[in-house]
Amino acid sequence: MASKEIVYKDKRFTLSYELVNPTQSEAILILHGWGSNKEIMKQAFGSTLSKYKHIYLDMPGFGKSTNEMVLTTKEYAEIVQLFLETLEVKVSIAMGHSFGGKVATLLNTPRLVLLSSAGVVTVKPWSVKIKIATFKLLKPLGMKKIRELFVAPDAQGMSHEMYETFKNVVDEDFEDAFSKSKSKTLCFWGKEDTATPLYTGEKISSLIADSAFYPLDGDHFFFLKYKDFIAHTMNEHFKG
Repeated sequence: MASKEIVYKDKRFTLSYELVNPTQSEAILILHGWGSNKEIMKQAFGSTLSKYKHIYLDMPGFGKSTNEMVLTTKEYAEIVQLFLETLEVKVSIAMGHSFGGKVATLLNTPRLVLLSSAGVVTVKPWSVKIKIATFKLLKPLGMKKIRELFVAPDAQGMSHEMYETFKNVVDEDFEDAFSKSKSKTLCFWGKEDTATPLYTGEKISSLIADSAFYPLDGDHFFFLKYKDFIAHTMNEHFKG
């Protein structure tokens, strides 16, 4: 495990990362989802895709990487790009799970792998709409328990910067970014995913001109079970 310090918009970030197969020339960047870190991605793919140099990165504010800035997804992508330039590595494949899929898409790598990526706004059930309305009503009261009661579990316990960042990215419409992607893309999805439902994956795949879609049994973390299938499909699809 190692770290790199970069400066972005006058803010210093310490980014924790790990390399697997460091002597390989062709590199793949593997990005985690919101609230996660590089370890789960390494657990899934660390023993696969042996012909690639793997770069596992804790994005700012996650794992062992620091963040003292309110960020957007675009800024995350710019920070990741700056990190890669500092590392002096050109990545041929970007892989991203959930929130990491949006960041990976913006990197415009030749090849892209999306694992239940976020980016399509879903219709909220009435229970969620009522909770949002109640939160807005009670917010001016400044009650400390409001956040515990009404904020999504992914946002609880965050610093101010990460909470504001979460609000920036949680319901982001990324359809335009997907439609502009020129990357050769593989989309893998969990059929029982409730965080990024299957229909959102079908939508994303239809928006990206050069893409293939693979629905697989499982939930939002289906890729832990299907890591070998995903790796095999990547090797076959990305030949040459």
